[in-house]
Amino acid sequence: MIRIAESARVLGKLRIGTGAYIAQGTVVRSMAGNIQIGNNSMVLENSVIVGSREFPVDIGSKTVFGHKSIVLGASIGDLCEIGNKTIFMPGSKMGTMCITGEGTLIPTGMIIPQESVVVGRPAKVIRRLTKEDQAMIKKMRGDDISLSIYKENIIHEAMRGDSMGTLYHYRDKYPEIGENTYLYDSSEITGDVKVGNNTVIGAGVKIIGDGHGPVIIGNNVQILENCVLHLLPGNQLIIHDNVVIGPGSIVHGTIVGEGTVIESGSLVCDYSEIGSNCLVKAGSLVKQRSYFSDNAIIEGYPAKEIGKVEGKVRMPAWVIRTP
Repeated sequence: MIRIAESARVLGKLRIGTGAYIAQGTVVRSMAGNIQIGNNSMVLENSVIVGSREFPVDIGSKTVFGHKSIVLGASIGDLCEIGNKTIFMPGSKMGTMCITGEGTLIPTGMIIPQESVVVGRPAKVIRRLTKEDQAMIKKMRGDDISLSIYKENIIHEAMRGDSMGTLYHYRDKYPEIGENTYLYDSSEITGDVKVGNNTVIGAGVKIIGDGHGPVIIGNNVQILENCVLHLLPGNQLIIHDNVVIGPGSIVHGTIVGEGTVIESGSLVCDYSEIGSNCLVKAGSLVKQRSYFSDNAIIEGYPAKEIGKVEGKVRMPAWVIRTP
């Protein structure tokens, strides 16, 4: 039996093993049928998994992902214990029976040997599993770490349904949505929010303009799965044209310049400003009142400028390909 919570969303063709569980608020987007999840694996609340032709996702059996984990085109082995808010970047690979600490960021292309304990942003292998670690993994699986033969089940849902996201009043304010803009059905927008044309608001996104100031989102923007946009009183939140905000990010009361890409799991705080054509690397923390000029490459916790973009920022493989 496969269990998929009512508030979870599967988009595209998912190959999934018997006994697997997709928890509340989790979004699985399989752009070309390139996600496989093994038997009895669990993806817990508000996580995001995205697979593409260039970067497929392959998850083993009896692997458990903590809350708000993000997997973008990675391979993860059997019997892994993934800490809350772990981020797997495209092309990364993790062997069997590994453990990650909470908030770990696995960089693009990183290869992690089996039976490793991994922590950090970026991730580092700090040691091999001990007997105590192995016993914990076994206990968390009901003292049974045997692996059954994979039995594939296919779940195929339309990438875009007929129903759209939900718009809410806040006092006398109501969201304004531009032409050809699409809100995935589990997205929600509240109050003083203006969204431009040809923009995509992904599954599980929450945009809140609850009287604190306007939220203005431009044309051809993508705000992807399980992002949150909000702001403090007396502030503003402006997302200019052609911006991409990656899954699981929080953008709070800031200005984001045209053509900038904010990678997955980033946190951008109030009264900050990011210029045009910038790249905010995955898992970064842009502190309050930070300022970054055009073409900056921004990374870290807290974030710093580490270089300059040459030409235009390249669109990631995990963006939604619009019709």
